[in-house]
Amino acid sequence: MNRLLKLTALCVLAPFTVMVAAIAQPSDAAAPSRNKSFKAGEHLTYHIYYNMGFVWINAGNVNFNIKNENLLGHKTFHITSDGKTAKNYEWFFKVDDKYETFLDRETLLPVKFLRNVHEGSIKIKNDVSFYHPFGYAISDTTKFPIQKYTQDILSAIYFARTINYDKYSPGDKIPFSLFLDNTLYGVYIKYLGKEEITTKMGTFKAIKIAPLLIKGTIFKDGDKMEVWVSDDDNHVPLRVSSPIIVGSIKADLMGYDELRNTFTSMVSEN
Repeated sequence: MNRLLKLTALCVLAPFTVMVAAIAQPSDAAAPSRNKSFKAGEHLTYHIYYNMGFVWINAGNVNFNIKNENLLGHKTFHITSDGKTAKNYEWFFKVDDKYETFLDRETLLPVKFLRNVHEGSIKIKNDVSFYHPFGYAISDTTKFPIQKYTQDILSAIYFARTINYDKYSPGDKIPFSLFLDNTLYGVYIKYLGKEEITTKMGTFKAIKIAPLLIKGTIFKDGDKMEVWVSDDDNHVPLRVSSPIIVGSIKADLMGYDELRNTFTSMVSEN
C-alpha cells in the first residue's frame, strides 16, 4: 500500500515506472510548447483508489498547487504535489510525501526539484538543481550530465499538459528525457486518441495517452497505464488507470480551482 500511494500520488499524469534500456536522443518534440494550459493559483485534488477483486478502496489523496515565485534569477511556477494516506489507513502505514518543482515560466524547464518523503520510519530528501544551458544537474552534491529539455518527475506532468495532441495520430510517441533518482532515462508519452470518459465528477471529452513506465516498482512493464486529460486548453488530468502486480489502481480528479481556461471539455456534471 505504501508504494502504491507513493507512486500514484506523485505522478498522477506521468508515473514513469518501467526502465527503458537505452536513452533516446532528444528531439524538438521534447521541447515544451507555449504554455496555455495552467497558471499560478491552480489547485487540483485527486483521490487514489486501489482495487483487488471487486471493491475500490480510497487509499489516499493528492493535491497539486501552483504559485509564482522568483528563484535564482528565474521567474518560475512553483508547483507542489502533496500525497497522503487516507486516514483510515494511517494505522497500517502512514505516508506523507511532498514533491516540488520550480519551472522557468518562459522555457517551462525545471530549475530546481525537491523531494521530501516520509513513509513510516523511512525519510528521504533530495535536492536537484538543473543547469540546462550547460547540460548538467547537481543532485544534492553530485554532478550528472543531462540532455536537452530534461524534465523531473513532477515537471513532466506539466510538460505533458503543454503538448498539442492534435498534431499526432493514434500510436504516435512523444519522446523526452527524465532525470529520476540520479539516473537519466529516455521515455515517451504515447498518444492513443480521443474519447468520452465518465467519472464521479461528470462526463468529459478526453484525450487518452499512455506514459512509458520505469522498471523496478509495482507497476507492470511497458505503457499499459492509461491517462485521460481534458480535451480543452487546460489538458487537466481526469483519470489515471493502471494494472499493478496485484490488482489495479486509479486516480480520479475530485476538485479544481483557478483553471487557466474554461472547462469546455465537461459534457455534463454529476
